Amino acid sequence: MRGQLPVLILALGIPLSVLRAGQAPRPNVVFILADDLGWSDTTLYGQTKFYQTPNLERLAARGMTFTRAYAASPLCSPTRSSILTGLSPARTGITAPNCHLAEVVLTASAAPTAAPSEPATPARSVTRLATNYFTLAEALKQAGYVTGHFGKWHLGREPYSPLEHGFDVDVPHWPGPGPAGSYVAPWKFPAFKERTPGEHLEDRMAAEAVAFMEKHRDRPFFLNYWQFSVHAPFDAKKSLIEKHRARVDPENPQRSPTYAAMVESLDDAVGTLLEALDRLGLVDRTLVVFFSDNGGNMYNTVDGTTPTSNRPLRGGKATVFEGGIRVPCIVSWPGHVAAGSRSDEVIQSSDFYPTLLELLELKPQNMQVFDGISIASALQGQSLPRDAIFTYFPHSPKVPDSLPPSVVVHRGDWKLIRVFYAGENGGHRCMLFNLATDPGEATDLASREPRRVQEMDALIERFLSQTGAVLPRRNPRFDPATPRGADSGRKKPAPERKVSPRSTPKPA
Repeated sequence: MRGQLPVLILALGIPLSVLRAGQAPRPNVVFILADDLGWSDTTLYGQTKFYQTPNLERLAARGMTFTRAYAASPLCSPTRSSILTGLSPARTGITAPNCHLAEVVLTASAAPTAAPSEPATPARSVTRLATNYFTLAEALKQAGYVTGHFGKWHLGREPYSPLEHGFDVDVPHWPGPGPAGSYVAPWKFPAFKERTPGEHLEDRMAAEAVAFMEKHRDRPFFLNYWQFSVHAPFDAKKSLIEKHRARVDPENPQRSPTYAAMVESLDDAVGTLLEALDRLGLVDRTLVVFFSDNGGNMYNTVDGTTPTSNRPLRGGKATVFEGGIRVPCIVSWPGHVAAGSRSDEVIQSSDFYPTLLELLELKPQNMQVFDGISIASALQGQSLPRDAIFTYFPHSPKVPDSLPPSVVVHRGDWKLIRVFYAGENGGHRCMLFNLATDPGEATDLASREPRRVQEMDALIERFLSQTGAVLPRRNPRFDPATPRGADSGRKKPAPERKVSPRSTPKPA
């Protein structure tokens, strides 16, 4: 396989057989994943005048920007698992960001009880990405790539760290949900210390990633740079905070100077990687993906306001409305993906694994399944052969605009949300939106489109069956008159046994 160029060169009209005769190296892969960066948090979509992301614009000028890219979950760990496995959180059971907890849970289950304000019992999420999944990193390593993970992981500590999932190196080798203590040194990582006083974590992570590229410039590499930014804790370089404080418009819902400074440091790190690719002469043979693990945070408080605003989208992180799951996305590969192009095709985080396999002409393992599909045709400006995507979120976080346990289907311009057992007579409640005319999800059309609701809910039912999702149960204690959150008295569920999950086994 080594030495073969990916199939996208066919879009250039050059016969593959001719190019195979050359000595072109296999492309490198750089996957940049932001944390909590919302769709409206970059200048890619014309939704912000406060945040500044010139390096993301620079990357977009080299490739394709997706306007309708979706995280597999409105929370981080489930989306991260979907990238590495190509599977839906409904299938892996990782549906909540609890992979830093001490308890090792490898099978999902329905919680035994819920508060009277909740119509359904939530799921108990898996807390580790089990090592019997054959990950994207393992697939590329098997194909001869050197693999490196830099930044946030949040899929489990040893023996579930990046080093057990196909990565040769892992820096800073930290299992937590965010930075250890602060972005600006001194940090609190057990085995990773700052080199200079006041060093910014994202500057350091980018420098470590560049050193990896420099060391392995002569062989194919897979660089997984999962940024800590812009997740809490909310702190940044003081000079950048003051810079953006002077720019605040009190009428703009995006008005946190600290968050704006964090966005700038995230963008600066992207620029550091792009500059290194330029300097090392690797641009034309490096495929770069930029993505975010979920929508922007709308429930914490920073500088007297929410960290960000996802307008015109509804909701944010931890909700299944568009603000919680629609995210920025760029795929760049000069000479293979048209520079400065855009696509309105609907894609999801679980698509990246099968896509990279196709582009690199690698085959999946025997019996390996994906919930995502290859988006190679979209990268050529074509439509995708898919009917729908699904977002499974069987939880009930108490944040603004959140719903009880839910599942979502997107089909074309239409979006249906099924809220488990929240409808009349204990049935499911369905909410229907036309995103083409109502991207803010202000008008529920379910009562006007009963046939469409029935068809799309049937798709949900099939998806839940195919993935073997652990479903929420009807809550016998549910009292519709009780306000949500009024009763948090829940029985602590009994610890679960450590057992292996359903998955595609690794090859012997």
